[in-house]
Amino acid sequence: MQRPSGPAAPRTLFAKVWDEHVVVPGDGGPDLLYIDVHLLHEMTSPQAFEGLRTAGRKVRRPDLTMATEDHNVPTFAHDEPISDPLSRQQVELVRRNCAEFGVPHHPMGSSGNGIVHVIGPEQGLSQPGVTLVCGDSHTSTHGAFGALAFGIGTSEVEHVMATQTLWLQRPEPMAVEIVGTLPDGVTAKDVGLHVIATVGTNGGAGHVIEYRGTAVEAMMMEQRMTLCNLTIECGARAGMVAPDATTFAHLAGRPHAPSGDLWEQALAHWRTLRTDEGATFARTVRIDAADISPRVTWGTDPSQSAPLDGHVPEPHQQDDPSVRARIEQALAYMDLAPGTPMREIAIDTVFIGSCTNGRFEDLAAAADVLRGRRVADGVHALVVPGSRLVADQAEAAGLADVFRAAGFSWRSAGCSMCTAMNPDALGPGNRSASTTNRNFEGRQGPGARTHLVSPAVAAATAVAGRLCAPADL
Repeated sequence: MQRPSGPAAPRTLFAKVWDEHVVVPGDGGPDLLYIDVHLLHEMTSPQAFEGLRTAGRKVRRPDLTMATEDHNVPTFAHDEPISDPLSRQQVELVRRNCAEFGVPHHPMGSSGNGIVHVIGPEQGLSQPGVTLVCGDSHTSTHGAFGALAFGIGTSEVEHVMATQTLWLQRPEPMAVEIVGTLPDGVTAKDVGLHVIATVGTNGGAGHVIEYRGTAVEAMMMEQRMTLCNLTIECGARAGMVAPDATTFAHLAGRPHAPSGDLWEQALAHWRTLRTDEGATFARTVRIDAADISPRVTWGTDPSQSAPLDGHVPEPHQQDDPSVRARIEQALAYMDLAPGTPMREIAIDTVFIGSCTNGRFEDLAAAADVLRGRRVADGVHALVVPGSRLVADQAEAAGLADVFRAAGFSWRSAGCSMCTAMNPDALGPGNRSASTTNRNFEGRQGPGARTHLVSPAVAAATAVAGRLCAPADL
């Protein structure tokens, strides 16, 4: 006689999504996971498509696949050929491959084009409970919807295209609880940088982070996307936020979102995607929202940040020789003197955009600071919407006019200055205040120096010519 099964053990949000997608359990090894959505761009897809072609395979589910052009595209003169030969080849390859394999594709300048992690949510492809992958590390962005979303390598891109599955070692669940109310002027970008500084660049390794707590629950979807976008910078596999009424309202009416009876069925399922009472995490980090303030990076990885009210660190105050050496190396590259107040650091370039902070709400926050003000002499400032839709919305709302009047260059959609793969790259020695996600050596161009900031701080910095907050103006 079979024993009646007892009540199911409480599970985390991550466990629920993972368990629903296991095709073949790994029995201690990797599980074979079904992938619901596969996003492509021109950077990692050419080799994967060639692998399919060589093996005589097709894309198994082109209807669950979508491609765009973002990293290599210029943000001006879309009606002219791309001048850089390698970038032009990358874009031409993704167009030919998508046409050959029947993959939906949004080419540069088209109505659906934009940065892959901006247009996925716009299209309604990013949904609670789905598994979503892309050959780009900041795929963690989509976890803001309660999706399990993560970046994959080129060979994995090919595997997903051929099988719609992926072999993966199961990560451990980790909780980052941010409790209380964020102070005025503190944004999701500041929260993300604070979390990275608290956890460390490798503190999330082997884990999927669930962001929890009253401060996270109060965030709008754009803020949650910024927070999840930065998850990869503390080494975690992915970041997630439990879906709620805010999530559902954002998704309603999107092109790929369910509608009619299917919407009601989806809602019923989505409401179950919350961590059960009594579920345990392998690690929990608790942060008081009141302790978070506007932050800016001073070094060469996102964990090397300080409050805007703070100073460049003093290496000699570090007892650990390896930590001291890392600080010294970063300060040498950034050409910063220990003890310098952050507000005394002058910049010559300001960039607002990227998959971290290139959405309409990000541009609106920056425009609010810039109204009636002008960019400081000697500062080169540009704003690049994260998608064509964001650009159209900003134009219609008059935000583009605010940026132009302030002295910003208003560009077309693309990754732009986030990476040095297009004409917007910085020159050696240039120092930028950037709303992007990485400040690695050479990330924005060989020898370029990057300070990561929020859109509002970027706008204020453009006006002052040095790092500052809107309140300082």
